[in-house]
Amino acid sequence: MLLLLGALTVAAVVAPVLIRTMGRSAFILLAVPPAVGFFWVLSLFTGGTFHDGGDVQVTMEWMASAHLNLDFRLDALAGLFSLIILGVGALVLFYCWGYFDSNPRRLSIFGAQMVAFAMAMFGLVTSDNLLLMYIFWEITSVLSFLLVGYYGERASSRRSAGQALMVTTLGGLAMLVGIILLGRLTGIWRLSEIPAFTEFATTPYITAAVVLILAGALTKSAIAPGHFWLPGAMAAPTPVSAYLHSAAMVKAGIYLVARLAPDFQVVSTWHLVVIPLALGTMLMGGWMALRQKDLKLILAYGTVSQLGFITATVAIGSREAMLAGLALTFAHSLFKATLFMIVGAIDHTSGTRDIRELSGLGRKQPFIAVLAIISAASMAGIPPLFGFVAKESVLEAVLHEELLLGMPRSMMLVAMVVGSVLTMAYSLHFLYGAFATKKPGHVSGGGTSDAVAQMHTIGPSLWLAPAVLTACTIVFGLLPGPLSNAITLHLDNVFPLPEGEKGGYLALWHGFTLPLLLSAIIIVGGVLMHWQRDVVSRAQFETPALGSADAAYDKVLDFFRRVSLRLTASTQRGSLSANLSIIFGVLIALPLAALVLGDRNDVRMVLWDSPWQALASVIIIVAAIAATRMDNRLSGAIFVGVTGYSIAAIFALQGAPDLALTQTLVETIVMVLFMLVLRKLPTSTEWTQSPQADRLRAWLSVAVGLAVTVVALFAINARTAEPISGAMPDLAYEIGHGANTVNVLLVDLRAWDTFGEISVLVIAATGVASLIYRTRSFARPSRRPTLRVTGRRWLAAGVETEKQQNRSLMVDVATRILFPSMMALSLYFFFAGHNAPGGGFAGGLVAALAFTLRYLAGGRAELEEALPIDAGRILGTGLILSAAAAIWPMFLGYPPLTSAYDSVDLPLIGNMSLPSALLFDAGVYAIVVGLIMHILNSLGGQLDMEEEMRKQRARDRARSMARAAERRQQQAAKPPAAATSGSTGSTAASISQNPTGKEK
Repeated sequence: MLLLLGALTVAAVVAPVLIRTMGRSAFILLAVPPAVGFFWVLSLFTGGTFHDGGDVQVTMEWMASAHLNLDFRLDALAGLFSLIILGVGALVLFYCWGYFDSNPRRLSIFGAQMVAFAMAMFGLVTSDNLLLMYIFWEITSVLSFLLVGYYGERASSRRSAGQALMVTTLGGLAMLVGIILLGRLTGIWRLSEIPAFTEFATTPYITAAVVLILAGALTKSAIAPGHFWLPGAMAAPTPVSAYLHSAAMVKAGIYLVARLAPDFQVVSTWHLVVIPLALGTMLMGGWMALRQKDLKLILAYGTVSQLGFITATVAIGSREAMLAGLALTFAHSLFKATLFMIVGAIDHTSGTRDIRELSGLGRKQPFIAVLAIISAASMAGIPPLFGFVAKESVLEAVLHEELLLGMPRSMMLVAMVVGSVLTMAYSLHFLYGAFATKKPGHVSGGGTSDAVAQMHTIGPSLWLAPAVLTACTIVFGLLPGPLSNAITLHLDNVFPLPEGEKGGYLALWHGFTLPLLLSAIIIVGGVLMHWQRDVVSRAQFETPALGSADAAYDKVLDFFRRVSLRLTASTQRGSLSANLSIIFGVLIALPLAALVLGDRNDVRMVLWDSPWQALASVIIIVAAIAATRMDNRLSGAIFVGVTGYSIAAIFALQGAPDLALTQTLVETIVMVLFMLVLRKLPTSTEWTQSPQADRLRAWLSVAVGLAVTVVALFAINARTAEPISGAMPDLAYEIGHGANTVNVLLVDLRAWDTFGEISVLVIAATGVASLIYRTRSFARPSRRPTLRVTGRRWLAAGVETEKQQNRSLMVDVATRILFPSMMALSLYFFFAGHNAPGGGFAGGLVAALAFTLRYLAGGRAELEEALPIDAGRILGTGLILSAAAAIWPMFLGYPPLTSAYDSVDLPLIGNMSLPSALLFDAGVYAIVVGLIMHILNSLGGQLDMEEEMRKQRARDRARSMARAAERRQQQAAKPPAAATSGSTGSTAASISQNPTGKEK
């Protein structure tokens, strides 16, 4: 199971490379992993693995206290949905080979996303841990957003993608709250524990948990009122519709309802919420499908209707209803994926999906028409196809359902019959619109429209996949026994029967029964509706009777947009001082109010453990006050730095050398960054507050300091339990194999926190560079650092510019001597950090300071010689290294971030520890260096370049003005021309300058 998940993941990763290299034919290779997975899951059914409640389980412990173990379980129900996910997924990937004509760059990403979707869906149905299932659940939402937005240049695609993401993610967040509430109330965190739910059916607030979980399931399966995202998602390429919106994504909600219904149906709210919404969706979707002119929209609203039909059936929660609902799920996947792919083939070859522009297609493409007729007939419930078998089993189950007594059962049966009549009608509407020869309209000759007459031939790459699914529809209709037995394996596990009793089964012929009569009524009613389609069209409103859900979605967004704008306008006035005052005011009021109104403990306070701590505190106070009184920006930054260094001294005196080292290095690098920014600002501040405003700010600062101190004082003394920090040194040594508790915490015990923090650093570095470079690219060519002959120079960069020629020789010599020592020190901190003060963060800071020294000494040219590698690549490499350290233990069967340890004896050095966390630390080291390089290149080198360009433009303007002034002076110094009334020579000169020979 994990091997299949891994194979699908690897296929998704290599898909872009394969498609760019091999072209569209790479989709055939990408179809191999899901196809192999399909036959593997099929072998579990035929080999007896799922008999007597058997399953395949994989468990990896990870954060068990937070219920985040990686628990996977492939039982019969998960196996049934896996057959749909993997089988249809493989065929759709093969279909992509013929569907796409060209190989744009985004197609490679599309292929990766399609395979990743199959992986996410397989992970979803095999997840036993509810929280793990939620993670895969949201991955499908994100991938659906990306796939629907394939044509990103179109506003309609962007809107549809955002709509699908908003609706399904909102439902997913509600489901997450429901999962947590269910776990807190019942202790159930795994799907395999759901049968124990009946013991908690009357627990307070259990209804809220059930409804919240249903919100996620129903929105994912496009049940009203969250149905409107599915028709909008038809903006995606047809393979997406054929897979996600017929066989994969929308089946996630049905899977969850099928998993929960046998046990959750004991809660009265279950039937009241699910069944009315599902039946309403069935009727509404069928009615809306009849008014559509786009073939994909006909199928899309038909999908909405069918999803309501399936959900209502499965939600009943009985054995017979589950058998019928799962059969209908299979039937829907077969015929709806086929019909979507046929529509894609029509659109691909004719250039249109509009039924008003299609005429004579059935005569020109009879084979495609036959495939469509068979699948549409299965959708309508025509014997002897599998759709008929499934629909008749639904009618039989509802007709004799013991969980629905009296009027609810009768109303449900009536709604299903009416909805099925609509299904028959829109199936005929689809076939007539796509394949019929119509007399009126855009036709060229013989009733064939121009689009059909000029269409290309539909080749095997487009009809082979739908032909396979159509064959399955026929085979399962004539021989439903194998699929019935597979479904029964799951039912026997959930609904065990008494000894000797046999349950229901799927069959084509059950005799002359009431469901058979109802099926005949459904067929006749649907035919009559299609025959009188003009009468039906007049009965449909121009605007929906209940309003447009799509328009309601826009109104909700507009409402929250207006509220946010007004709220922001009332609280954010553009004044930094006002915003900070509000923040600090809340910081004062809320904690002190909680402290005053709540219980307070006794306070024990020690002023200092050492007089040196008091001295450092006095320095901090004096420096902080001095910083507020300085008008010179650089002096203020220096005093702020003094407070930081004094805090580092307190850390050292308190016995935390690692924190002291990190604080010192951070304070140093921050001072350098201050210098880079302040050199572009005026030396002194020009704006000053009034004395009254200064006093208010001073009192606010005093109040903040006092409030924070008092709250911290009571918080520290409020501890009643033994602090966890006491066990950390032992844990660090036993689990992380390190004596430096701080570093082991950062890169091992709580490395996920660090991974999130370094990810933020990468984003921050990119943001800083983006602000400086604006719309220009800040990528730069990289090369391997080389040793160059520098002649008599102390640094590597040349001295071409005047600024470089005038640099300080002392600084050059100091830099030349200090740089190697600092790099060696950074490596020492890196390797020694697991057992002594240091680590990847401290080592990276020292290395960054070394490169900063090179920049300060020689400018951006020296920085280029010091590290000629794009900072973005350094950041990316660091993130990959840290991610690899987190993930690679999983491939060995261990939880993420599991530690390994070894040591080696090195000459002249001695024994050296090599924990696996060193790889994570290397990522931290690279990210810190990349961050500072990004800042130096942007705040330093780029600003230097812009300054030089500005000065060059000023010099060019000065030269131009000087040349213009010189020309004016030369013209003013010329003698005045002689008068024309003078000598004969003057007259001749005047005539010679006149080409007409006339005197001026």
